[in-house]
Amino acid sequence: MDEGQADGHAILGMLYCLKREYDKALAEGERAVALNPSGADVHAFYGLILTYAGRSEEAIPMFQKAIRLNPFAPGWYYGTFGGALQNMGRLEEAVAAYKKELKLSPDSIFAHVGLAATYSMMRREKDARAEAAEVLRVNPKFSLDYWAKVLPNKDQSETDKFVNALRKAGLK
Repeated sequence: MDEGQADGHAILGMLYCLKREYDKALAEGERAVALNPSGADVHAFYGLILTYAGRSEEAIPMFQKAIRLNPFAPGWYYGTFGGALQNMGRLEEAVAAYKKELKLSPDSIFAHVGLAATYSMMRREKDARAEAAEVLRVNPKFSLDYWAKVLPNKDQSETDKFVNALRKAGLK
């Protein structure tokens, strides 16, 4: 990899995150932003890394900057932003972010899953079940066990909270 390639460092950071090597992931995310401080994607990837590393509060300004830098941001910016907001208990804002992703990507499994969990956390059972139905429409083979296994949250309690909310929404 070209050491000066910001996008490469951001993607490498995500790979480390998926391997649950959070210190390496954070270092790569920081390096990516340092190499390209005006790069929207590197800010969004770093925000996602921060979220999974249990630092959602720090992730929120990264997502906000990514969206400012790219006014035509792809849907995943909003969905990952929604996850950070959800982790911080900012549930109404999380709903708005997930809905923005769905406006851009109507069949985004990530946005439907995020909304189902968020509505469940808000005790909006009808809305949570409707989103759970959308999850199953998009992916009839959706597995809560699989989802729980692949979510790379450093803090297991975040994964547990999310999975429990999805279970209450009716997903299995």
